[in-house]
Amino acid sequence: MTARRHEIWLFRHGETTWSENGQHTGRTDMPLNAAGRRRALAIGRRLSGRRFALVLCSPLDRAVETCRLAGYGDVAEVSDDLMEWDYGEDEGLRTVEIQKQRPGWSLWRDGPAAGETVADVGVRTQRVIARSKVVDGDVALFAHGHVLRVLTACWLGLQPDAGRLFALGTASVSVLGFEHDTPVINKWNQDSHLIDLEPR
Repeated sequence: MTARRHEIWLFRHGETTWSENGQHTGRTDMPLNAAGRRRALAIGRRLSGRRFALVLCSPLDRAVETCRLAGYGDVAEVSDDLMEWDYGEDEGLRTVEIQKQRPGWSLWRDGPAAGETVADVGVRTQRVIARSKVVDGDVALFAHGHVLRVLTACWLGLQPDAGRLFALGTASVSVLGFEHDTPVINKWNQDSHLIDLEPR
């Protein structure tokens, strides 16, 4: 029987006041709100101590708190490569507000004003992927919506801006893996109570 290829589990942080309002939250250190803390705890209950060979976490508070409440704070390593997209001058704004100033604007096509390009984010996520691929066992990543979407696009061999195709809710659980030797999405954007934890 062929050995199971390891998986990369993606955990987007729980809800914050800004994410609830649709504001672009890059490097601003927003804490989880009450709903976000409850959802992070629910992730931990559903995982029930599942072991990962490597746990990486963004250094931003909302990801760190999600990781801790899910039960992995003591084993997680902080990775700056998992920080959210730097939105520059668009930090804290909603898409509709940005489009009033720049009609037709798209984050994925045009990027933020004085922030990172999508290619910059892709370079960071490729480093995370490279590290994850050499680990002997499953990997957990606690991070943010846009950076995890870019990472997923890069995992699939797509351009970083293909992350626009993968909607990702707060406190969601997704799993990347392989079909034979091909990188695939095994599960996507699922609430923690829906995730099937049995190995594929």
